Amino acid sequence: MSADLLGRLADLVYPRRCVFCHRILRAEPGRVCPACAKQLPPAPEIHGRGEFYRKAVGVYAYTGPVRESVIRFKFEGCAFYAETYGWLLAEAVSRELAGKYDLITFVPISPQRRFTRGYDQAKLLAQAVGRALGQPVIRTARKVRNTERQSCLGGVAARRANILNAFRPWRPERWAGKRLLLIDDVLTTGATVSELSRELLVYGAASVCCGFLAVTPKS
Repeated sequence: MSADLLGRLADLVYPRRCVFCHRILRAEPGRVCPACAKQLPPAPEIHGRGEFYRKAVGVYAYTGPVRESVIRFKFEGCAFYAETYGWLLAEAVSRELAGKYDLITFVPISPQRRFTRGYDQAKLLAQAVGRALGQPVIRTARKVRNTERQSCLGGVAARRANILNAFRPWRPERWAGKRLLLIDDVLTTGATVSELSRELLVYGAASVCCGFLAVTPKS
């Protein structure tokens, strides 16, 4: 039996659904449903959120169905969403960051959180982006403190203090002198990516730019 026929049979038994609204997908794999493609709000302005990275791109605003989808991805075991997210983010990266980076990396979570969750969601997202673009993904840092969740803290100052010195470089000889594309799922204040970008620059990265699936609207 051919792989194509197997895929069609699998779709009949376990139909693919949009990761945002759960509608059954009947189009090309990896895409969202037509309604969500038209209606989901684009990412708001990123400029001014954080420092130490040169440029950043986001796909959607972190609100409504996007926020609900990301919560399922991070906290309800929907790790398979990463493939669709990666395809979406790869399109934005190709459009806005082409030629501005050499390697793709990600914002790591702590070992404790990974054990609880079962996976590192930003690593899965970065790997999916890498597959979509046909480009390498490497680890550049590890998280050495199990910090409070940034979403539970109010204000930029509290978030910066929470994440300060939480990262350490991982094998910098592999990426020193390279331009890095740092992937994370959600950008809010920019405190986390700023701290990690600072650490990567200190240990030899030529520059850092960032890519996010979702960006929180400014209040």
